Amino acid sequence: MKLILASNSPRRRQLLTDLGLPYEIRLLEVDESFPDHLRRAEVAEYLAAHKAAAYTAGLASDEVVLTADTIVCLGDDVLNKPADVAEATAMLTRLQGRAHDVFTAVCLRCGDGREVVFSDQTTVHFRSLSPAEINHYIATAKPFDKAGAYGAQDWLGMVGIARLEGSYFTVMGLPTHRVWEELEKLGALPAHK
Repeated sequence: MKLILASNSPRRRQLLTDLGLPYEIRLLEVDESFPDHLRRAEVAEYLAAHKAAAYTAGLASDEVVLTADTIVCLGDDVLNKPADVAEATAMLTRLQGRAHDVFTAVCLRCGDGREVVFSDQTTVHFRSLSPAEINHYIATAKPFDKAGAYGAQDWLGMVGIARLEGSYFTVMGLPTHRVWEELEKLGALPAHK
């Protein structure tokens, strides 16, 4: 089957490339709002499936589209992508010195009608960060395309993450171990894999 990545994330592109999976990128604008009653992993799973639904009509029978969504949760509060510097500062100020959960959900929707939606959770422990460190990161990294206003692979992740419970790749935006397993179950890995 032909893999279609429906994501503009350079991190997801790199992770699929590093897995050795050939893929094509297709992008559509999809509304990323979600019902208020959803909590934690449910939000990410809803958004991943919602994004995949937008691609269904354009899929050939031998294609599988991969959509994903990553959210950061501090308790039951969902911290999505910050809209501006003030929101990014507020998010990082709340996260610093605390543990929080990162959920990445993936939807694999096949052109033949099969679909699987799953999520993976990693708990991230941040050390205490100074206002100067937070301001430096926001000024240099422009974290506005990242849930929770940070990237684990960025400077703030390198200096701020004390430890992880779960997969580093889930925090980056794609639980590669689960993606591989589910593509294998769908018969969607290249023949040589």
